[in-house]
This record gives sequence, structure tokens and C-alpha cells, in this order.
Amino acid sequence: MSLTAAPPSAAARTLLTTRRRRSARAAVVTAGLAVAVAALFVVTMMIGSFRLSAWEVIASVLYLEDNPSVDFVVRGLRLPTALSGLTVGLALGASGTIFQQLLRNPLASPDFVGITSGAGLAAVGGIVLLHLGGLAISGLALGGAVVAASLMYLLAWRDGVTGYRFILIGIGVAVFFDGLIGYVLSRAQLSQARQAMHWLTGSVGQASTSELRVLSIALLVLLPLAVLLQRPLRALELGDDTARALGTRTELSRAGLLAAGVVLVALAVSVAGPIVFVALIAGPIANRLLGPATGGIIPAALVGAVLLLTADLVAVHLMPTPLPTGVVTGAVGAPYLLWLLATTNRQGAGG
Repeated sequence: MSLTAAPPSAAARTLLTTRRRRSARAAVVTAGLAVAVAALFVVTMMIGSFRLSAWEVIASVLYLEDNPSVDFVVRGLRLPTALSGLTVGLALGASGTIFQQLLRNPLASPDFVGITSGAGLAAVGGIVLLHLGGLAISGLALGGAVVAASLMYLLAWRDGVTGYRFILIGIGVAVFFDGLIGYVLSRAQLSQARQAMHWLTGSVGQASTSELRVLSIALLVLLPLAVLLQRPLRALELGDDTARALGTRTELSRAGLLAAGVVLVALAVSVAGPIVFVALIAGPIANRLLGPATGGIIPAALVGAVLLLTADLVAVHLMPTPLPTGVVTGAVGAPYLLWLLATTNRQGAGG
């Protein structure tokens, strides 16, 4: 007697078709965002007092031609800013969506849960009290973010960590750190206070080559790691009990994902200062573009890069006088935050 496989049921065929459509949409959206990021990356180096063509920029970056004047403008002056916007945007977009998915709240952005404030306090303390700069400030910012995240995790722990408690404690920690930043600035000399305030506003044009190298290496390591942790992240979104039933080690997975998100946002802040709202906005925009295939870390990272590169172009070239990038992201992000608070309250999804 021969055995033949039963044909798939209608439900199974529908499920398979739906998965293929989601995968196809995710691939198309990710590819489109990658093209947009590449285009903005090139445009950032084309525009300025010395205008360049796209080919001149590409040829200089890839060492395809030898033109000393173009190479000086591109590699020496504009490439560090473009790389800063690219890498910081990627890091903020990825970390923001990790926090929002992990804590199951659209307001769970590193901007509001104390991590950015911890990095800012450590950096301002280094500038004002220790008279440091460069990589030392980056190291302090990274340490401050890690300390802030560890403090919130310990305070939020009660037989596990819930997103609502973590966010409330994070907001309290952020207010406390912001108060300490104000105190440190009040004790600073005028030149130190000006330097600290410029750093706190956030700008992609203030990073050194060594700081960019550290962030680039971290992205190459942490973005693939975050993608590998995508499965436990999706399981944790369903709740701890469901995640345990699916074989996920909840607290270990949550701690690993938080660590990846904290390091990404801390390095981004150490390079460009606390640029606000990019981490908050990138994930929801990526989810709108992805439709049913929501939750992609790479698309959210690419949206973050698009937002930051665009904001830098607007801040430097479209304003009457050049502004720090954080001013533009704050002006765009504040109305979105008000809308998000209003809709979240109406839907009863505040926690």
C-alpha cells in the first residue's frame, strides 16, 4: 500500500501565501529604505559652498579617481559628517524599536526612560568638572548610559521586569539626572557651559574619526546580534508566560536585548550628543511601511538613518543660519509625541 502526502489544507495555503506576501513586502521596503539612505548619504556630501556632482562624491569616497581638491572637500570635510549621520541614525533607529517592542509601549524610547539623560550627565560632568574631550567624553557617555540602564533595571525588578514599571521608573530617573545636569551647568564657567550646551543639543558634525570608528564597529557587531535576537523579542512581545511556553528564557533574553539597545544608544549619544525623537519615531514609521510584517529592526534602523540625514540637511542648508541637528529633530518630534500621547490615552494603551 503506497502512502501519499495529503494535500495542504486551504488554511495552510492561506497562511503560506500570507507569509510570502509579508516577506516580499519586508524585502521591498528594506531595499527601498536602503536606496533612500544611500541617496541621502551622497547628497549630504554634494551640497555646500563647493557644489559637487554625485559621481565626484562616489568616485572620491570609493577612491576611483584622484582629484586632490575634490578629495579634500569630500573625505576631509564632508564624509565625517555624513558617516556620523548614517551611523548615529542607524543606532538610534535600532535601539528605539528594540525598547518599544521589548517594553510593549510606543513611548518606551531611550530619550524618555533615563538612558540618554544618564549619558548626558556623565558627558557634561566630564566637560565641566574634569575638563575632558574627545574619546574620553564618549567613554563617559557610554558609562553613564550603562549605569542608568542598570539602575533602572534594578529598581524595576520585582520577580521580573514589566514594561510599565520600567518606563515609570525610567521617567523618574531621567528627571533626576536632568536636574543634576542643570546643577552641574550652573557651576560651570561660561566657555564650559557653552561647550556642554552645544553637546546636549546634539549635532552630527561634532564627532571625531576615532569616535566614528568605535560606533561603526559596534554597529557591525550589534545589528546582526539584534537580528538574531529577533525571535525571542517577538516571543517577549506576547507576554512572559507565552514566551516561556515557547521555550524562551525570558529574563536572559530581555537582559541581552536591553544590553544591545543600551550600547547602541549610548554610543550614538557619545558620538553626536542626545539627539531627541529619532529613536521614538523610527520604529512606528518602519511599522507603517512594513504593514503586517511589523517589528523589523533593520528597517527601523534605516528609517532612523533617513530621518537623521534629512534633519541634518535641513538644519545646515535650509535654515537661515545653520543649526544643530537636534533642533530640527526636536521641532519635528514634539508634535508627534503630543499626537502619540493623545491617541494612546484614547485607546487606553498607556500601559
